Amino acid sequence: MSSEAHAVEDPLIKTARTKSRRRGYEPERGTLIVVSAPSGAGKSSLVERAMKRLGRLRYSISYTTRQPRGPERHGVDYFFVDETTFMEMRERGEFIETAWVHGYCYGTHKATIEQMLADGSDVMMDIDVQGAAQMRERMPEAVTIFIMPPSKKVLEARLKRRNLNDPADLARRLVNATAEVRLFDQFDYVIINDDRDRAFGALKAIIVAERRRPSRQMKKIKSILDTFGGE
Repeated sequence: MSSEAHAVEDPLIKTARTKSRRRGYEPERGTLIVVSAPSGAGKSSLVERAMKRLGRLRYSISYTTRQPRGPERHGVDYFFVDETTFMEMRERGEFIETAWVHGYCYGTHKATIEQMLADGSDVMMDIDVQGAAQMRERMPEAVTIFIMPPSKKVLEARLKRRNLNDPADLARRLVNATAEVRLFDQFDYVIINDDRDRAFGALKAIIVAERRRPSRQMKKIKSILDTFGGE
């Protein structure tokens, strides 16, 4: 897939920006929301639910060298590329973060993220713990959220129910999870996913609260202050 495709402006974003200018202000820079978790903790389900129910959110589609699983679709769930293509993109500096996870490469396209944020969209990333560490370093303004399973036993049961991993891969994921859950304190927020509805409620509350920070509303606030005049 050519990286030039990412330079095309999303028509929905273009329309939103035009409406914002008519109201007298430029759109704020969007908020980058990084959601991470051990495999099987339920982060992808929470992210999918947020994308459907919360407005002004756009999803960052990662590149990966693994094959699609189940109903996954190219350009919707991931951009599926071969390892040669991935490495060439990495050498050109096209990724803002990359990781080697469970034997496969994953990466986030830098220019796409920057365009969406600059256009005022909040961007949600569903990435592994390695990638989240890189995002904290390279984009410290990112809001990072860790989804924690209620126990190892529950995590193992969830992975087995997915029926997408062979025994060796399942064992590897559980070993990785044992190390990853101990990194919870590197994140801004932790959501314990012991109940789907409660976990989603927590995720929604975090996103709504982050959008209300003064620093994320300065153009709108200044526009209001101008109506009062004076200093």
